[in-house]
Amino acid sequence: MRSSGRRLLAAVIGGTLVLAGCGGGDGGDGESRARPKNTAMAGVSGKSAPQQPVPRGKGSKVPDDFNGDGARDLVLDALAHRGQGDDAGIGVVYGTKHGLAPGARQLLSAHANGARTKGELPAAFESEASCDLDQDGFTDLLVSTDPPYDGQGQPPVPLQILFGSPAGLTGKAVKLQVPARARLGNDWADQPVCGDFDGDGAHDLVLHASGAHLTYLRGPFTSKGAPRAAGKPLAAPGNELVTGAPAVDVNGDGYDDLVVRTEARASKGSVVLGGPKGPNRTGVLLPAATEVAFGTFGRGKGLDAALAAPGGIALRYDVPGTARGALDVRDAGLNAADLDGDGRSELVVTGGGPGEVWVHRGRASGLAANATATVVPSRVGEGTVQVLKVADFDGDRRADLVVRTAWGQGRDRVEVYPGRAGAQGPVSRKVGVTFSTEGFD
Repeated sequence: MRSSGRRLLAAVIGGTLVLAGCGGGDGGDGESRARPKNTAMAGVSGKSAPQQPVPRGKGSKVPDDFNGDGARDLVLDALAHRGQGDDAGIGVVYGTKHGLAPGARQLLSAHANGARTKGELPAAFESEASCDLDQDGFTDLLVSTDPPYDGQGQPPVPLQILFGSPAGLTGKAVKLQVPARARLGNDWADQPVCGDFDGDGAHDLVLHASGAHLTYLRGPFTSKGAPRAAGKPLAAPGNELVTGAPAVDVNGDGYDDLVVRTEARASKGSVVLGGPKGPNRTGVLLPAATEVAFGTFGRGKGLDAALAAPGGIALRYDVPGTARGALDVRDAGLNAADLDGDGRSELVVTGGGPGEVWVHRGRASGLAANATATVVPSRVGEGTVQVLKVADFDGDRRADLVVRTAWGQGRDRVEVYPGRAGAQGPVSRKVGVTFSTEGFD
């Protein structure tokens, strides 16, 4: 994206990991739910699933629940888009109590949903983070845009907010307001991380600032995108934020924490601890890595960490405990969540082989060294495989694995593999839901 001049670092630091740490789900009642039948959309079977209305909700505390009906929804940025230009927009598939419903889908675009800057619509429109910023029971979506900028002085804030509602994400976005006192230097105010860093129950935002500083915006936010409060930028042991999911309480003190790195590549990182005044204390130092995933992999009381390091996946138990163990996988992508419902997190790894997703099961002694499940997404010919999300979509208190296989820009398939309890777990080999993003329009 032009506004940031770099690709944001993707990692998992929460969301599903909060679920995994407490052995529960996202608002489920613990009962087994019926699985939806496989559903196809254009590009897989040549037919589109009939368009369904977005279920109307009354508000919930479930993560990524944009319409507030108590079911988690799925955001997709990389859409199959033949003849739709470089940026097809953001796709949303809404959930039901039985799981994702591909027919209840939505396409968000700069033209239809973006806020203008100096009369111009944004050239880019990409999802960055999601949380309930205004405390109304409907998750909101932070979108990164590319506002006009002549390269002189401090650039405009590239982030916009699409607020959730009973009908989901509708209408025009509003620009995130970052007071001048909360900015530093001429870097872009981007890389948003959601979390309750001051422990008051409202979601806050932390953004990138210049010179090893962070911009801290206290929630809740107004409908015009303004924070409740914002002070001077906070000094930090780096300002490359590890983004991609909400923050997580690493040390169990009731305040969310976040991870920063010194550079936008494999570099040493640090956990920045939240507190009554926000994220202003440096915690444990982390070795050089490209991605970090927190979860409860063993029997310890605290969260454990898996780090995608240049030499493989480094494991650290009971952060800030001593490093122990490693997995021999290079260039790995990491996700973590409780797939089998036993209260311990599994580590989901991509990069072990072309088109393969490896699952290392959590045990009392720590992560299994060998993968207990290998998912090879069904596909026609070769394709690029990406894990989109590991989270509970059907309310059975077990996370599900969402995998996308893409063949260029024009064809793709998204498959949901349900989490599975017992000795045969932790992931079902049978796909629960399948669809293509070609059906978004």
